[in-house]
Amino acid sequence: MEFDFLEPVSEGVLKFISSLSSQELGSKIVLHTQDQFPDIDKINIAIIGVLEDRRNIDIVNEVNLTAVRKKLYGMFPGNWDASIADLGDILAGESVEDTYFALKKVTSSLIKNKVIPIVIGGSQDLTYALYRAYDDLEQMVNMVSVDNRFDFGKENEIVSSNSYLTKIIIDEPNNLFNYCNIGYQTYYNSQEEIDLIEKLFFDAYRLGEISNNIALAEPVFRDADLVSIDLNSVKSSDSGNTISFEPNGFNGKEICSLARYAGISDKVSSFGIFNHNSSMPEAALIAQIIWYFVEGYHYRSKEYPFGSRTNYLKYIVPLEDEELIFYKSDKTDRWWIEIPFLSNGSNKLKRNTLLPCSYDEYLCACNQELPERWWKAQRKNAL
Repeated sequence: MEFDFLEPVSEGVLKFISSLSSQELGSKIVLHTQDQFPDIDKINIAIIGVLEDRRNIDIVNEVNLTAVRKKLYGMFPGNWDASIADLGDILAGESVEDTYFALKKVTSSLIKNKVIPIVIGGSQDLTYALYRAYDDLEQMVNMVSVDNRFDFGKENEIVSSNSYLTKIIIDEPNNLFNYCNIGYQTYYNSQEEIDLIEKLFFDAYRLGEISNNIALAEPVFRDADLVSIDLNSVKSSDSGNTISFEPNGFNGKEICSLARYAGISDKVSSFGIFNHNSSMPEAALIAQIIWYFVEGYHYRSKEYPFGSRTNYLKYIVPLEDEELIFYKSDKTDRWWIEIPFLSNGSNKLKRNTLLPCSYDEYLCACNQELPERWWKAQRKNAL
């Protein structure tokens, strides 16, 4: 079975949890132990560690997630009704590809059972295995990466934490519909890479853009299936990462806000945190990132694509060559814009679909400005 790849939670963590009060998070989760495995049909969120770091470009270390688990389980939960399980760890395989295979099988089975895996790495090339987990689901995938780099590599380069995106783009089957980078820092990315993002009709937001207005990221996460966080996107003064020192990046509050946006998205079905250097300060940050993701999950509103459009206000905005149709939820006041079916294109989406957007994008359309993300989605849909 797929879950045979998982090792039980360590005895040290179990002993720590046994010392907690009944109000702390560790006392409220289901654990994979030597004697029992959680019933997948009864959980909503599954925490998985992956002890694989051989393709980390910055530094290779022995991944140890004990401190992360202790920090997380020593916290108090919010008023949550989600059932959470810790399924233990996937050990590094004989080869890195073996680890990818195990992670793909485990996460694919969880997603099929409508369980959201929270994967703690390990190096960020594990995102490739998360992406491949969607192969059997017969759907296009929208991926969001919170990262200071785009992680492109040469076509024949071995996949690594800094080059996995190229493999995602070129490998068959190609299920990637959209990629969005949040928080890239220009001096870490060549102009050729920045141009390639535009050429592929992908989205990218510089660190300064998001730091100045973090709400820009909310519609992006609302349209994501897979979210991957590189901890190098957080500045070292907030993460405690002095090994691969980052003077600039998101602060602790901002990265937790982004995690909450990911959790509150009705569409996000897998979430990963990577490039952990096994330091104690970074363990505390990872624990809080996970806490805020689960907090967001608690406030999911089950809107589009799960709800009916009958509960939305419809706005039609005529432009010179287009007629844009917006929808506003009367439940959450969030906005969407319709991408029409293209009968003369390949139409990867196969139907009229709604793209999450912001109120500001609606106002821009009212001023006769075509929303850039709508235009890019149209181009990708026609390819």
